Amino acid sequence: MKTIKVWSIIGLTALLNTGCEKILEEKPQSQIVPSYFNSPSGVLGGIAGVYNDIRGQWGTEGFTVEMQAGTDEFLQGASSGGVPPYTYNGLNSSNFGSAWGVAFQDINTLNGVLKYGQTTDLPEATRKQYLAQAKFLRAFWYFYLVQTWGDVPLSTEFITVPSQAAARQPAAQVYELIIKDLTEAAADLPNVPTAPFLGKAATKPVAQLLLAKAYLTRGWLTNTAADFAQSAAICADIIANKAAYGLDLWQDFGDAFVPANDYGKETMFVSDHMLDPKYGYYAVGAAAGGGAAQNLTPWFTNWNYPNNSGINSFKSAAGAYVNSGTSLMIRDSQYGRPYTRMRPNSYKWPSGANAGKNYFLDQAFTNRTVDSRFINSFYTVYISNTAVTNTATAANNSRGISYTTVVGADTAVWLPDFEVAGAPQFIGTRPFKGLVVPPSLWDNGIFPALKKFMDPSRGANFNDPSTRPCVLYRFADVYLTGAEAYLKAGDATKAAALLNTVRQRAAFRKTNTAAQNAAAVTAMTITPADVTVDFILDERTRELFGEWQRWHDLVRTRSLVRRVKAWNPEAAPYIQDYHMLRPIPQAQIDRVVEGPKFPQNPGY
Repeated sequence: MKTIKVWSIIGLTALLNTGCEKILEEKPQSQIVPSYFNSPSGVLGGIAGVYNDIRGQWGTEGFTVEMQAGTDEFLQGASSGGVPPYTYNGLNSSNFGSAWGVAFQDINTLNGVLKYGQTTDLPEATRKQYLAQAKFLRAFWYFYLVQTWGDVPLSTEFITVPSQAAARQPAAQVYELIIKDLTEAAADLPNVPTAPFLGKAATKPVAQLLLAKAYLTRGWLTNTAADFAQSAAICADIIANKAAYGLDLWQDFGDAFVPANDYGKETMFVSDHMLDPKYGYYAVGAAAGGGAAQNLTPWFTNWNYPNNSGINSFKSAAGAYVNSGTSLMIRDSQYGRPYTRMRPNSYKWPSGANAGKNYFLDQAFTNRTVDSRFINSFYTVYISNTAVTNTATAANNSRGISYTTVVGADTAVWLPDFEVAGAPQFIGTRPFKGLVVPPSLWDNGIFPALKKFMDPSRGANFNDPSTRPCVLYRFADVYLTGAEAYLKAGDATKAAALLNTVRQRAAFRKTNTAAQNAAAVTAMTITPADVTVDFILDERTRELFGEWQRWHDLVRTRSLVRRVKAWNPEAAPYIQDYHMLRPIPQAQIDRVVEGPKFPQNPGY
């Protein structure tokens, strides 16, 4: 029996039974009306449409920038275009909020599912699963909204009559609904993905994790010890029952990002993407155009390696790039399309408390000799993928090194994580064929690229969008969320134990001997005295770099302004306390013409 993942469709769908094979057939609807939910296919279609809308945000450029730019982790790449979320300079109601309208549209659809799904002709077990999916998804969107904007419109009724009036309800009421929905969803969702919601759709542990995050975030807002304790207990319960949920950590951190493991034991919840052209977003051999629902994640942090890896090229001590001739690299699917939108924050502070340090190497990825997460997350070595012959007398050879590159063997670019004596022309006194760029010469055009999302399968056209899923939640996040909750609840011992599980996993390398791995585990083990909020935030960087969580992490822990001022030179001059909430989109404000004016967040 074959079942196609239900959320990998466009718009609304119907589930048809044809013998022993279940397929999903497109039935787009221009409007959702009450009668549509009077059938099982209508209820399922409403849920499927919401999953599709999630796919239209996670993995796209604008939404990714909104979730990660303007933090301690990322600075602008050479092709970022000066988007305001990177610096907060000019951030306003007209240039932020890509998911606002989508979220409320989906919430209304889910309200329809929850209202009419109660009486739709379905087996009781099926009905409970469908309604649990709808509750989870409504809570999912409201959690995103309340974290991003604070007080937001709150509705549990299916709206069928247009209105030009709207109001914002207190965040406390929004959290009450989120917690109620997730508690009920967790009670009725299956332990593991079950047809028709296969792949990595919402399950009991996914709802529990989101519930733990909701309690943790509300606890920070209200300083409520009970919320922290509840969050910690939920995470502990997920971990205790991981076998029943089919969840666990891979032994090797790098295995969490192997494409074959995208739907494996560490993955909890994803937004699917696929190549099949019948779903409307991909055409074989057609390059990505930035359209809806395209997963462009692999390309955002890529620097322009084909144009900046010329034969015998080098970066001078002053930072100037000298391209001496034919490139040692051509664009391919392994190294990806060079968008150069954002780069890891490796700015070296010239003065102040962090003088001589950069966030990337000196605050986050500090123990790189034993912690495998840096080398498993970033490209630091580029192997030549094109044959080039160069003589010492060639006109384009400013370094006088003669050689022929061996495709697949010779290093074209090396970005060491330490300063190299003699670089960029030599490694010590030995001439080096390729380009050497140590940390002091990293800038917005050359830097280690994030590799854990790369999609080497894009052979038809390496400029195509990725068909890998966007992984929104991994099992490692259960440990990190639980550790933060335990710390806030006053139990640093249990917090350290959870962090050590993640850190000790990061110590493992397949290339190590057993003795080396044991020594690395010891080096990575921390004590309760080491656990602080900042330590946990650094740990979340090491584990979750680029996974759409950073802005919310910093806002939740009330650390955004402090850490941006400490580490982000582009945003530090502009960020203010009011940036802890985002600007309400102007379109929302303009559409409210009946009753009280729709209020903007302070500062905008």
